[in-house]
Amino acid sequence: MRIADKMSESILDKISIDFLRNQVLKNAYGNDDTVIAAMDPRMLLVWYLFFGITPWFVNNIAFLIGCFILVAITTKLARVAGLVLLLFVLGVFSQTGYLLLVTLIFGGDASAIMPLLVLTLKVATVSLASVTIFSGLDPDKLANGLMWYGCPERLSFSISYAYRMLPLLMEEFQNVLLSYRLRGNPPQHDKFIGKIKYLAYQIKIIIHAFYPLMLNTAKRSRTTVEVLEIKGYRYAAVNKAVKKIKMSCMKISNNDLLFASLSFLWVSVTVLISTII
Repeated sequence: MRIADKMSESILDKISIDFLRNQVLKNAYGNDDTVIAAMDPRMLLVWYLFFGITPWFVNNIAFLIGCFILVAITTKLARVAGLVLLLFVLGVFSQTGYLLLVTLIFGGDASAIMPLLVLTLKVATVSLASVTIFSGLDPDKLANGLMWYGCPERLSFSISYAYRMLPLLMEEFQNVLLSYRLRGNPPQHDKFIGKIKYLAYQIKIIIHAFYPLMLNTAKRSRTTVEVLEIKGYRYAAVNKAVKKIKMSCMKISNNDLLFASLSFLWVSVTVLISTII
């Protein structure tokens, strides 16, 4: 019983609002010194389009395994936060892993493993490619890369603005939770059963905090939009001279070409191996 109490206490200590906020902000803003973050956003977007679309049209296991290994390496280079990787594992299992369990429970055999393995590799490869790109690109680089490819200015700005709203959203969420805790009466959590009730109480507070969170964030968003209007955002978004200055910082370096060459070489070797097999 003491072991169960210690395990539950350790889990509750780690799953806190501060921990979640730090993990989210680290993944969005704390990877500026990585190899992936130093690359040109235009090159990364092309790389992402290949590994985000191609796996869906290929059923060869050798090719999918090769692509999965490559995106796993890039995810390691991007230093993705542990919480994001945990959500990735849970998401892949919730989408494909449970199908294998259900198939085996209801009379399936080993022949169902291969199709499910193909589906799992596809989902995992595309997911890791997305995690790599959005962990390695800060809001400005992502918006500039999309704008360079002809993406509408308002859409690229909306994506960048969503990134910038993350700190405000997490801060407002914490303030709403603290206000609920000050007015609430949480259950005792000295014993194991009490800890389960306390966890359920925390989940209930999070659900109740959703509406005031959206309302307070909308108020802050209006202030931010007014500041942008004062600074002349709309004029800057459509002025060609301003856009040219904004995108002048993007340059394809030797590291970008090396990354693209290694990725192309890896895919070529994977295609060769899959053809031989």
